[in-house]
Amino acid sequence: LVNTFGPGKRKVWPGHEIIEMALAKLYRVTGNAEYLNLAKFFLDSRGGGEAYWQAQAPVVEQTEAVGHAVRASYLYSGMADAAALTGDTTYLAAIDKIWSNVVGDKLYVTGGIGGTGNGEAFLGNYDLPNMSAYNETCAAVGNDFWNYRLFLLHGDAKYVDVFERTLYNGLLSGVSLDGKTFFYDNPGESRGQHQRSPWFGVACCPGNITRFMPSVPGYFYAVQGDNLYVNLFASGTASVDLDKGRKVEIVQNTLYPWNGDVKLQVNPAKTGTFTLRVRVPGWARNEPVPSDLYKYEDNAAPAPTLAVNGKSTPITLDKGYAIISRTWKKGDTVQLELPMPVRRVVANDNVAQDKGRVAVQRGPMVYCAEWPDNKNGKVRNLLVPPSSELSAEFKPDLLRGVTVIKGTGFTLSEQEDGSLQKKEQPVTLIPYYSWANRGRGEMLVWLPQQAEAAVPSRFPTLTSSATVTASKGSNPRAINDIHDPKSSVDQDEFFHWWPRKGTEEWVEYKWDKDVTVSQADIYWFDDTGVGECRVPQNWKLLYKDGETWKPVETTDRYGVELNKYNILKFKVVTTRQLRLEVTLQKDWAGGIQQWRVK
Repeated sequence: LVNTFGPGKRKVWPGHEIIEMALAKLYRVTGNAEYLNLAKFFLDSRGGGEAYWQAQAPVVEQTEAVGHAVRASYLYSGMADAAALTGDTTYLAAIDKIWSNVVGDKLYVTGGIGGTGNGEAFLGNYDLPNMSAYNETCAAVGNDFWNYRLFLLHGDAKYVDVFERTLYNGLLSGVSLDGKTFFYDNPGESRGQHQRSPWFGVACCPGNITRFMPSVPGYFYAVQGDNLYVNLFASGTASVDLDKGRKVEIVQNTLYPWNGDVKLQVNPAKTGTFTLRVRVPGWARNEPVPSDLYKYEDNAAPAPTLAVNGKSTPITLDKGYAIISRTWKKGDTVQLELPMPVRRVVANDNVAQDKGRVAVQRGPMVYCAEWPDNKNGKVRNLLVPPSSELSAEFKPDLLRGVTVIKGTGFTLSEQEDGSLQKKEQPVTLIPYYSWANRGRGEMLVWLPQQAEAAVPSRFPTLTSSATVTASKGSNPRAINDIHDPKSSVDQDEFFHWWPRKGTEEWVEYKWDKDVTVSQADIYWFDDTGVGECRVPQNWKLLYKDGETWKPVETTDRYGVELNKYNILKFKVVTTRQLRLEVTLQKDWAGGIQQWRVK
């Protein structure tokens, strides 16, 4: 690399950033300045390119997180490394502004980043969709890389707060409880279309998870001179080297994150004076995130308490850390108590997708409603009003041991006459990281508090009672879930044949008894401008007569118009199977939002 790239050689910026971090690590190990200089060269070469890979401007002039979220978080981590190792404050000024943009405008309540699958990228400020949220697992890992580096630069607990939120929620959700299947994307809502996979064509997420998980102990403590930082909480023992060759053993005993009582035993090799800095998490200080993007619905939580050797001690905070400076001897103890009431989180009013809704959090854990724990396997039609009391209960036999949250809510269901039925129903919530371990089904993070924000269950139709199969493609169940799309490009849930292009494809409905039909309404999926799906070149509708497929008799045009149902009326047929046969445009894939029959 050094022989190929650099001043007077080849000038280029990497299309997928990560080499900058690698070169910085290599410099730390070898002391060879050529590696650090090359990392800086790659950073400084950016500009005049596309925002997709953060090359739209020189890195020191960038102020907003844009483009591919994994690339972005790796770039910002590399900039943090360069800032730390070179003292270049222009890098630091840029990533501080970008960090404020992410945490203030573009961070999901789960700590996920990168809201759209189109380019696996950041969306605009306050644009945080739930069903179509991408939040790639690798982006969560990159977000933690970046936030931990910013902590090392600034010594501020707010970066560890974001790190922890991401770690326990949007990162951990990327792997199943048995460690064998993975999520590429981590949405905030599902109709059942999401399922973990044992592998991916682009297998970055499994490798990132299996690399990151065993590195987690290295994030618990940090040292600067005679300051020992305690960042994360879990039972365990660590050996830490302070300045002047002093060694300290520190032992944690805690049931965190299910319980907020943390006991630290400090065992210096020799009695001596130093400062222990124990993080008091933002969630325990009425600050879910270090911005106004999210806030608790109330500020009535009890305050954390601190005791040293059993004696109550006032908490003196500095950048989110409780400061304890004293002469330490072996066996000294520190007790930090972090009350963990169930809290309702509301989003900034500018986040349109979360208006009238709340997320539920306890300690660092964000919760969701999932189908196995709630009546009739439905959660998207839930309404949990502010008056509903929520309580926590540990379930050792559920999902390998979790604290659940229980309360009373309501379900909203559409009736045959179009009226709405409201029924009281118990509600159970589980930690977000643990969802999708019991099969496909509905899931919801942001719970409606108001009827206007709820999604009532639709009354069953002839369409929804059919079984769907397709020639190939992804998520055929989306075709008959009786959910009207907002547009042809609506990415909440849809069926597509991608990556197959220019091929002959089909999709079928099958009923368990004869049905009589005379109309089909097709709403095509077309993501022109953002993807590779277009309306088909042509299509036709067939019905099964005995063992023979026959075309329906119609004088209507087989429509391929966007952003509307293309209605096809035909001579009445009685059948148990209908088939759409579709010819995709040359060089393009295609898909369907909805297919209704009458």
